[in-house]
Amino acid sequence: MSDKTNHIPADQEAALSHEKGFAVPVSRRNLLASSAGLAVGSMLGASSAAAQSADTIGSPHAGAFSTAGNRIYSANPTHPNMADISQNPANVPPPITRTEPATVRLEFETIEIEGHLDTNTRYRFWTFNGKIPGPFQRVRVGDTVEVYLKNNEESWFAHNIDLHAVTGPGGGAALGTPGPGEDYSFRFKALNPGLYVYHCAVAPVALHIANGMYGLILVEPEGGLRPVDREYYVMQGEIYTEERFGTTGLLNESYEKLIDERAEYLVFNGHTGALTEHYPLQAKVGETVRIYFGVGGPNYISSFHVIGEIFDRVYLHGSLQTPPLENVQTITVPAGGAAMVEFKCDVPGRYVLVDHALSRAERGLAGYLYVEGDENPDIFASLDNDPATEGSEN
Repeated sequence: MSDKTNHIPADQEAALSHEKGFAVPVSRRNLLASSAGLAVGSMLGASSAAAQSADTIGSPHAGAFSTAGNRIYSANPTHPNMADISQNPANVPPPITRTEPATVRLEFETIEIEGHLDTNTRYRFWTFNGKIPGPFQRVRVGDTVEVYLKNNEESWFAHNIDLHAVTGPGGGAALGTPGPGEDYSFRFKALNPGLYVYHCAVAPVALHIANGMYGLILVEPEGGLRPVDREYYVMQGEIYTEERFGTTGLLNESYEKLIDERAEYLVFNGHTGALTEHYPLQAKVGETVRIYFGVGGPNYISSFHVIGEIFDRVYLHGSLQTPPLENVQTITVPAGGAAMVEFKCDVPGRYVLVDHALSRAERGLAGYLYVEGDENPDIFASLDNDPATEGSEN
């Protein structure tokens, strides 16, 4: 690009052209309205969502953002005129059935792409293979893994990859830093089973991660994992923009906010609405769900929770051979860390994935799990409409 140097000042802030819009105030009233709604989980319907939306009627900011105070129970609409960088959480390779180690080839392409961030908001993301998070990789302990990484010729920056599953300098990042149109490759032996984060490690590393360059690699133990009905891939990330949360148009990254750890957006799988409107998780009553959950970060710790569910088994820190914790409500996952959770779906309805630092939901951090099937009144039912309770005394 002939004007490339105009977009890369020394402080690493990309001064992309943009249009200013209105910033979004996150009021205490709106925040408490959403938090109070959590108590009833999937029982909230359209009337409740409408009541929360009513708080913003007449606001001068209405139309510049997805309704403040309604982030958990209101989906972000799709925008067909914008590129969608969100990773479908169902994009998980099938379990490995072979019983012997093999040589496995992993291919990555680092692509910088302008895409949808929020309602009427765009951002220049940096990605592995055009999606955030990057592709879920699945190998077996003992495998020889060959990694091939190409940096797209339209990129503005150099990129590489650090896989936490690698035993070796930089997790592979020390072996190359390809610029636009360049590539490099390396191999490693998968010595340790577990669930591991990978990310770009070009300085400033935090900037590359915040712009979307992270993913997960699963190293299955010998004998594999216990069978489940559905597997999903979810990662949490932070986005730091010069403009305030909710500003419309093409937003610019902010290196100052990044090093001060003041994220404007917090997201599951790349952008707001990725796991509500675009790719909600799905299951049926009686099925067992496994979520591979990771935190790209680069800065925040997650308190991952599914409203209305209890994790039957939790494999903390991505450790697959440590006996799992059982019957857990919320898990703590550090930046650059991962965990695997499993639970059985007993009751139909909509379940909400959150970081239980719930103010973050107001900045886009929420997802849905829809469970279909027959009601299970022995486990969950309303007393208000139960004929057996009519006329009874307290």
